[in-house]
Amino acid sequence: MGGGDEGRAIQFGVASGHAGVWQAGRDLVHVAGDLVVDGSPTLPPASRIPVPTGVFVGRDDELARLESAVAGSGRVAVVAVHGLGGVGKSTLAARFAELHRDRFELVWWITADSPSALDNGLAELAVGVEPDTATAPLEQRVEAAVRWLAAHRDWLVVLDNLTAPTDADALLARVRTGTVVITSRRSTGWRGVPTVALDVLRPAEAEELLAGTVHADWPDADLDGARRLCAELGRLPLAVRQAGAYLAQNRITPTAYLDLLARYPARVFTATGEGADAQRTMARVWRVTLDRLADTPAAGRVLRELAWYAPEGIHRAFLGDDVDVADALGRLAAYSMIRLGPHTVGVHRLVQAVTRTPDPGDPHRRAEDITAARHAVTTSLYGVLIALDHETPKDWQVYDAVHPHVRALLDHGVPSDDTAWTAALLNSLGLFLQNQGDLATATAYFTRALGTFGSARDIDTVILRNNLARARLAAGDHESAITGHETVLADALEVLGPDHPFTLVARTNLANTYLFARNLERALPLYETALAECRRVLGDDHSSTLEARVNLVLGLRHSGDLAGAVRAGREAVAECVRVLGEDHLSTLTARNNLATALLYAGRVRQAVRLFEELARDKVRVLGEDHPDTLTSEVNLAAAYREAGLVALAAVRHREVVAHIERVLGPDHPLAFAARNDLATTLLAAGDLRRAAACTAETLARARHRFGETHPLTLTALSNHALVHGGGGDHTEAVELLTAARATLERDLGHDHPETLTCRGNLASALWDVGQHERAVAEFDAVIADCDRVLGPDHPTTLTARENLRHALTGGL
Repeated sequence: MGGGDEGRAIQFGVASGHAGVWQAGRDLVHVAGDLVVDGSPTLPPASRIPVPTGVFVGRDDELARLESAVAGSGRVAVVAVHGLGGVGKSTLAARFAELHRDRFELVWWITADSPSALDNGLAELAVGVEPDTATAPLEQRVEAAVRWLAAHRDWLVVLDNLTAPTDADALLARVRTGTVVITSRRSTGWRGVPTVALDVLRPAEAEELLAGTVHADWPDADLDGARRLCAELGRLPLAVRQAGAYLAQNRITPTAYLDLLARYPARVFTATGEGADAQRTMARVWRVTLDRLADTPAAGRVLRELAWYAPEGIHRAFLGDDVDVADALGRLAAYSMIRLGPHTVGVHRLVQAVTRTPDPGDPHRRAEDITAARHAVTTSLYGVLIALDHETPKDWQVYDAVHPHVRALLDHGVPSDDTAWTAALLNSLGLFLQNQGDLATATAYFTRALGTFGSARDIDTVILRNNLARARLAAGDHESAITGHETVLADALEVLGPDHPFTLVARTNLANTYLFARNLERALPLYETALAECRRVLGDDHSSTLEARVNLVLGLRHSGDLAGAVRAGREAVAECVRVLGEDHLSTLTARNNLATALLYAGRVRQAVRLFEELARDKVRVLGEDHPDTLTSEVNLAAAYREAGLVALAAVRHREVVAHIERVLGPDHPLAFAARNDLATTLLAAGDLRRAAACTAETLARARHRFGETHPLTLTALSNHALVHGGGGDHTEAVELLTAARATLERDLGHDHPETLTCRGNLASALWDVGQHERAVAEFDAVIADCDRVLGPDHPTTLTARENLRHALTGGL
């Protein structure tokens, strides 16, 4: 469909091959005359139809629907073609008239965008069919036209750009024969009149229209980037033709036009080719519609707010539920400015782009109103998220529904326009994305949120820095995480004071960071300090004190003090049960940490029993789909494996992996951890084929999802190497572990626990390929570094010693 021409932009011309004259007036018409017969002229009715103004492409389906509607609509065939301004309604009607003009005695085109325009068009029709009426008053000419139409059958009248269905009531009430095709932006109120809805062009059609428009004036134009330009214009015919005319006139490429559109949207939205109708531009056609909606004041405000969302899936609840909003949505939908469903709203992306581009000459696009709309959308989206819990699966669907709109809001604004509400929105969504494993986006959101506050040092800034440091820790960027959490603690001490609850929590967070970076010399004392300070300031029964107890168990276990970890774990469980009860989340976490400490301490039966009890209780308290419940299921399966119940562990691992992927998705961090554990269990069970398939899939997913240097990717790489070694392909195992070691040493450091574990596995693989001297040297270096970094009793140190003994003694 070429161009989306409507209303006065249409050029009119000859209806047949007869000689004739042009008649001046609102529209150009051709009045045809036959030869003189028997000395007196016979004047058939005049016809007025559009002259094609450009390339016509596609629209076969729409033309077929229009033809079908005309054929089946009764004695008088009345059909309404409706759609967004600029979508090509007038061009479709003109094409229909051109294709079928031989069927009609008369074809007449009337611009009907107001009742007076409709009357003028009918008056001109009267003169065309009865020239003697030319000097009659307007009312008499209108009456003459209606009488003529009522008395004849084979005619087609197009009422172009009709504002309201009721504007044609007086005509349609008296005309019972012939064909009336109406074009209108109104999609509702047709009361039984068949309608044909017109949408944007298909991708190939839009590109064809652009090429035809450009090549008409610039045959050898380079149209590289045409597909991207058409997509950016939303394949709206008016916009495509407007762009094509501009390309041809200014001799620029589609890529250059896109650049101009990004840098100077206000000018480009109103730019036309030389000689084109300045009223037929993207900006102008929708201003006319909003002018018509002046009796619904909220319509402009609502459309400006819709401009900041993603084009599809805008939940009506985001906009509020008051009657003004409901009325505005209904009117905007009636004029085809939006697509309105029972629960969601859709808007053409170009309507959005124009609406959020300030124009001092357009009362609907004042800069201050557009800014107010952006702020309103920001607070609305934050209001949706504030009541949610990013760790609760039932809320995740809402986060997923909100996220595309936050991305659109950020993409269409600039950081300098962000407010404290923007920062709060980004923080809430960042926490969710971090929980889902999208650490890069979470980090970007926390970083942008911090930019809102500049160099401010208050509790909001401290909390955002804390969340950013946690995201970097989760991503394996331990150096940045340590620096971030050290800054957070320092700022909290200065801004909030040593006894502020957040300061107390900041100590524990920094201790956790030291722990994951395996800086145990600094982690354990800080855990102990954090607990002591919480007890001093808040008392033994405060939730922060209890959480400090629970975290201390982690510090003791990782430092190799397994007896101390078990003892502290039992104390933490007892205190949590006493203060919070059996089913509190902190109590459940304390029980998990105790069970893990028992497992590492070799008290496997006790650990298995606790993990079994914990798994049942989490299902009862949290539900079977909660991430904490699923984590306990993974831990239980691993405990079965360590207890020698390998077959049972394999069954449980397969079940929990399927459960996690169904509930959380295959790319959730817990899914990766579960698949890695499953591979270890399959390897222990001797099922090398399935273990290799599992590690290969996990490694491929991790590389695609997180990149080469993410901790989950590195873990998957190490596991894949171990499976190869277990299957006898020791050479491949050495190559994979050597690559993994190089990456770990580069990104995490020589002494990082992940690096030490990888180095120990590499030493074993070297032994298996017969490089005994090199293997022993690697074992010795790893054991020495483990002693120095982790301590002689740490499980990683003990494993390295056992692997060396096993190699030297041949397993005896």
